[in-house]
Amino acid sequence: MTEAILLVGGKGTRLRPLTVNTPKPMVPAAGVPFLTHQLARARAAGVEHIVLATSYLAEVFEPYFGDGSALGLHLEYVTEEEPLGTGGAIRNVASRLRSAPGEPVLIFNGDILTGLDIPALVDTHRRTGADVSLHLTRVADPRAFGLVPTDAAGRVTAFLEKPQTPEEIVTDQINAGAYVFTRSVIDTIPADRPVSVERETFPGLLAEGAHLQGMVDSTYWLDLGTPQAFVRGSADLVLGRAPSPAVPGRRGERLVIEGARVAPDAKLTGGTVVGAGAFVGAGARVEGSTVLDGAVIEAGAVVRDSLIGAGARVGARTVLDGAVIGDGAVVGADNELREGIRIWCDAHIPDGAVRFSAPAA
Repeated sequence: MTEAILLVGGKGTRLRPLTVNTPKPMVPAAGVPFLTHQLARARAAGVEHIVLATSYLAEVFEPYFGDGSALGLHLEYVTEEEPLGTGGAIRNVASRLRSAPGEPVLIFNGDILTGLDIPALVDTHRRTGADVSLHLTRVADPRAFGLVPTDAAGRVTAFLEKPQTPEEIVTDQINAGAYVFTRSVIDTIPADRPVSVERETFPGLLAEGAHLQGMVDSTYWLDLGTPQAFVRGSADLVLGRAPSPAVPGRRGERLVIEGARVAPDAKLTGGTVVGAGAFVGAGARVEGSTVLDGAVIEAGAVVRDSLIGAGARVGARTVLDGAVIGDGAVVGADNELREGIRIWCDAHIPDGAVRFSAPAA
């Protein structure tokens, strides 16, 4: 049996205003908090005990998931008083682990949507006798990530943080944010201070001659750090491109949660989700977007690749493309909002106030 640590303490600042009232792992993706998908996938891989390392808005996790029994899991929660970084968070929850010193512990980040073959990563760890094994994925442009070159046997040879010049880009393999640690290695991380596994723990272990093994798994992988990525991930879950046993309904162009109302001639496509109590009006077109609980899309609005916060309202004939509308915000009729614009929670935009193109004559 493998147990796991799930790192869910981040503030999600890049996702604001989605994360003003909700920690990032609790923002709904495909109709349930994103964290539900991760917990369900871990359970499907045979994990039974998970310790959640929480910090920001920590008080919302336990009331929702409780002891985890509804998911077939045993969940525990540890809250950091001061943010400790990835390594510090792992060390901070070590006392809750039950594994023997030589046993594997799975560790994953609360903001990565992935089709990783979890049992294969654990098997790789056991087979190679590694101290730490890392899930690696390949990306076309690795400049925004930490590179992890490996030798012919898959053993990690270096950690290169965010390279910029062509000479520095020696591989397209990046750290994909899921690890297996041998239990005893966790105790070597310094306690009670911030530690980054990426910048301190892994390079330090490598320098000491520890065995760090990489496993390249290039199935679906997406860092949900930005609103656009989050919307894309939710849509991919609905469309079936990203795997999860926790999607509450059939895969397809749309997922309408029980209690939502959609006008008969409204068109929902591209993995759109409409949350409980939300309403989509006559003739509206919603494509690849997430409409959270209680939000209203009025008649004739066009919404693409956007996220509409809980209780927000989008006025008639308004066009949204790549927009994020915070919880409770009101966007009046006949507006046009595009290209990554973010409207803060409870803000109010009057009718016809914002356009990116000239209005029709």
